[in-house]
Amino acid sequence: MNRRRWLWNTGALVAAQVVGPANVFPARALRLGGEARLQSNENPYGPSAAARKAMAEAFNEGNLYTGLPTEEFRALMAEVIGVTQEHIVVGAGSAEILKVAPLLAGREKAEIVAAHPTFESLVDYARNIGAAVQQVPLDESMRHDLSEMHRRVTGKTTLVYVCNPNNPTGTLVKSGALQSFCEDVSKQALVFVDEAYHEYVEDPDYHSMVPLVQKGYNVIVSRTASKIHGLAGMRVGFGIGQPDTMRKLQRLMTGSVNVVGLRGAIASYKDKDFQDFTKKKCREGKELLYRLFDEHELRYMRSEGNFVFFRSGQQIENFRPAMKEHGVLVARPFPPYGDWCRVSMGTDEEMKKLEAALPIVLGASAKQGKLH
Repeated sequence: MNRRRWLWNTGALVAAQVVGPANVFPARALRLGGEARLQSNENPYGPSAAARKAMAEAFNEGNLYTGLPTEEFRALMAEVIGVTQEHIVVGAGSAEILKVAPLLAGREKAEIVAAHPTFESLVDYARNIGAAVQQVPLDESMRHDLSEMHRRVTGKTTLVYVCNPNNPTGTLVKSGALQSFCEDVSKQALVFVDEAYHEYVEDPDYHSMVPLVQKGYNVIVSRTASKIHGLAGMRVGFGIGQPDTMRKLQRLMTGSVNVVGLRGAIASYKDKDFQDFTKKKCREGKELLYRLFDEHELRYMRSEGNFVFFRSGQQIENFRPAMKEHGVLVARPFPPYGDWCRVSMGTDEEMKKLEAALPIVLGASAKQGKLH
């Protein structure tokens, strides 16, 4: 292997070939096969050039355990968020924090309250360890029904999960209502607020629940480098909570994050230009979809994430393969919304492919009498 090929594979050449003012390298290396990969809420433009460069250099630390970079990442997050390092635990993506939380809440004795549908890592893992799960349907606006969730909390409840913005709907719980909910419920049970899409939110009414952690409430907030930072494959996430809770959580963790991911995340969190670029492209992609859905008179939810949930008018089990035939991958089913589809933001080229495929699939379905 020549030197140029080796540099390409490690990412050093990728980091050096910077395109545009936001230090963005085209995402073609991540989109193999020619299909528009719009099913997993990934960032099609990441990792940033700064993150790629840091990850390439991190191979020099590949022989070392990750204690030092983990502490550097914790220190950076503590500074950015406004808490101490003792408030932060780092995991292999926020999914690891989500999965460990039910263990913290009592293993098989745990009783979990969560919305439905929502991000399922915590809920599924809770069931796998024998916990009882109370799932509360979303309200008519596809938002968390906080009143009903609060009503379901009993003396047996050990953990309450809120994903805000919610996945798959992209909807927000209004900050005032969520804050009051967390303040009240945290007196009875641990409240876990998943803020995986925090950086994408543009609604001025939105506020993180981190201030409740700062005030001492029994609340955990999770964040991830998988979304806006484009590091889903590197698996870097973290939880923010009371130091005593975080120490207990840490003892339940099963491993550590790899040094390449940590170095990439540290660089990316400092790269404001890339984050701004990603938010801009996400905004443009969503506006394109809103126009497209309006044109075809499809109902949709305005989203605060990097995806949009819309009603395709046909069962998702039929809609998905039809879109795939035209080179567009969309998300799995989210019962009970059987004819709704979640689609993630892609590159400009991928969004154009979706724009071309959707009318064809809708038209074919209409001719077969499947639309309703």
